[in-house]
Amino acid sequence: MSRSKGPARRMPRRPFLLGGAVLAMAAARPVRAARYPEQTVRYINLFPPGAATDLLSRAYCGTVSALAGQQFVVENRSGAGGTVGQAAIAQAPPDGYTLGLGSIASLAIAPSIYPSLPYDPARDFTYVAGIWQVPNLLFCNPRLPVRSLQEMVVLVKANPGKYLYGSGGSGTSPHLTMEWLKQVARLEMAHVPYRGGAPMLLDLIAGRVHFAFDNLASLLAPVQQGQIRPLAITSKERSPLLPEVPTTNSVYPQLEITSWGGLVGPARIPPPIVGRLAELTHAALQDAGLHRVFREQGATPWWLPPEDFATFQQQQQRFFAGLVAQVGAIAN
Repeated sequence: MSRSKGPARRMPRRPFLLGGAVLAMAAARPVRAARYPEQTVRYINLFPPGAATDLLSRAYCGTVSALAGQQFVVENRSGAGGTVGQAAIAQAPPDGYTLGLGSIASLAIAPSIYPSLPYDPARDFTYVAGIWQVPNLLFCNPRLPVRSLQEMVVLVKANPGKYLYGSGGSGTSPHLTMEWLKQVARLEMAHVPYRGGAPMLLDLIAGRVHFAFDNLASLLAPVQQGQIRPLAITSKERSPLLPEVPTTNSVYPQLEITSWGGLVGPARIPPPIVGRLAELTHAALQDAGLHRVFREQGATPWWLPPEDFATFQQQQQRFFAGLVAQVGAIAN
């Protein structure tokens, strides 16, 4: 006799419905990504209006808006070295409609100089694309008898402790660049931190401090007016804006720190939307008008796709953690 097989087992209805919902969402995502963006996108800039990053961000957002057919609107959320705005990006919904600047200050340096941050660079962000790089310029008061990095090193070594260098704040990229130069060249100079690059520049022009690094974008006018003397630039190659100024790596090959900015969003933005944003950014960085604005601000277009940008951020964070530990930098 054959054994009865009994009634067939039914699949539980709730898991089946949940599975169907997941499949429907997965099927719908490419459609939504193809239409993205369907409304205005908010772009959070980490620094005040009128600063170089503000001008660069507005030029980028204007170009992307034209390509996307929707407005990318800049909102300035400054404070605490960019960490206030960076936290606002991390806390936004991961729908692709709140994005913003990811910078060297807030994502690579801040984790090592602030005792606690309201975000984790590795956990709380989607890395979309690199956008620009801006080198630091080494400069001095023009009354000093130096016209090159080599001559500066000779002068400072001959007068240990006599000369001062300024920065726009402890733990900033320019401050850490000078500390690295001090280590590489074995220089003795005291640091005078200021609350921003503008007051530091005024004191250097007046002769109260003697040397400094700062972002190229903020120094073009003082250089052209003869108020400061450029000595070297931290980019890999000479800047077309100051072609007569040699690079720091031509004297010290390891000395190369370049500020950078890229597009980030909160964690868990759907990959199709990330891909669409990366495509828009790549197209924007080919635009001649955007190139012109970047050049005027001393910036270079810097394309990095999502995965490479995330890897780069991790490398930069490790590098600055080591440098901060060596120099004992803290946020002021």
